[in-house]
Amino acid sequence: MLPLRLGDDSRPLELLCIGAHSDDIEIGCGATLRALAARGQRARVTWIVLSAPGERADEARRSAQAWLGEQADLELHLSAFPDARFPSVFTELKDHLARLRESSRPDVVFTHALDDRHQDHRTVAELTWQAWRDHLVLEYEIPKYEGDLGRPNLYVPVSADDAQRKAGHLMAHFGSQRSKSWFSADTFTGLMRLRGIECRSAGGMAEAFVARKIIL
Repeated sequence: MLPLRLGDDSRPLELLCIGAHSDDIEIGCGATLRALAARGQRARVTWIVLSAPGERADEARRSAQAWLGEQADLELHLSAFPDARFPSVFTELKDHLARLRESSRPDVVFTHALDDRHQDHRTVAELTWQAWRDHLVLEYEIPKYEGDLGRPNLYVPVSADDAQRKAGHLMAHFGSQRSKSWFSADTFTGLMRLRGIECRSAGGMAEAFVARKIIL
């Protein structure tokens, strides 16, 4: 299969990552971000977390810096919109993302999936498509109770080492989530293994996305 490549190495790759909660970006596209940042082309990453109050803000900040701080130029935007209540603050979220859009010209936007059943995730996906209409938007997946994993159509192969590093990083940096039964290293590596099988990843692992509109 012929792989597609982002950018042409003549300038930094501009990446925009949007997560409803502090660990969403790392779960959904963490290994992909590392792979893009490590390929020799300097990346500029705008990292937006919309619900990161108190301890969760500290977790988000430390995690992002530890994961990409040495590999990319990182710009963090942390907010404290109410967890599990995003539909009720739709207008405020829309205005917030509109302001961020004015200073962001990304090559790729990573965000939640439109088919995600979590109300916060789904709201973020809808607002992303409204704000960044002329961009390559890749929707990442989050495993959870709702059982809403879909059928992705874009894969990023990752090595077994990077997959293990991602799982270990999540467990180390998000202590507030470790009590949840689904939040485990096995969950994260298991999903990457499944996606690695689907795309025949040489390293056996992959992250997967929904790409609804692509111009070749």
